[in-house]
Amino acid sequence: MKRAIVIGATGLVGSTLVKQLLDNSTYSKVVLLLRKPLNISHSKLVQEVIDFDNLDASKIVGDDLFCAMGTTIQKAGSQEAQYKIDCTYPFEIGKIAKANGVKQYILVSAVGANFESSNFYLRIKGDLENKIQSLDFQNFVSLRPSMLLGDRGEFRLGEKIGTVLSNILSPLLFGGLRKYHGIEASDVAKAMQRFANEGLSGVRFIEYDEMINA
Repeated sequence: MKRAIVIGATGLVGSTLVKQLLDNSTYSKVVLLLRKPLNISHSKLVQEVIDFDNLDASKIVGDDLFCAMGTTIQKAGSQEAQYKIDCTYPFEIGKIAKANGVKQYILVSAVGANFESSNFYLRIKGDLENKIQSLDFQNFVSLRPSMLLGDRGEFRLGEKIGTVLSNILSPLLFGGLRKYHGIEASDVAKAMQRFANEGLSGVRFIEYDEMINA
């Protein structure tokens, strides 16, 4: 059995992923790298409280690194702070993980990610993808969902509006536009595990159709 490492465990996809990993017999340990511990317990769960600005390499040990880390400009407070959370931390942790023998990096990115994008958020995601590719993991998979659907446990007006629009517009999205379908966080989490356990190698960018068929 394998040891999973998760960063971004408190977000919509990350929290869903943790629950699924704890039920996944492929993994004997699920290690969460966190700023502060969560109020959950499980025989397979290991919660490592870390300083993301001063990483302890001894805590970043396992087989598969799952990253669902990210924030919003509103929460971060500035572009600089958002870049650090969305790109710098995931890359630095990935760098240590690779040095420690972790074979796979499974990332939640975003549809349209491109380091040359005029959109700051998509530029961050594209930059992170490029940085992780440079680490040369045995298997690097970047999942690129559009609108994430699910209960975040907090009210976000923009996302509520986006969810309504997604439900209205999704039937109209076909062909090259299918990648913009809204997708349940649980489906993204399932896809992350699938692509970590199919014996894949190299680099893959995964969009809507491949995620829902996981």
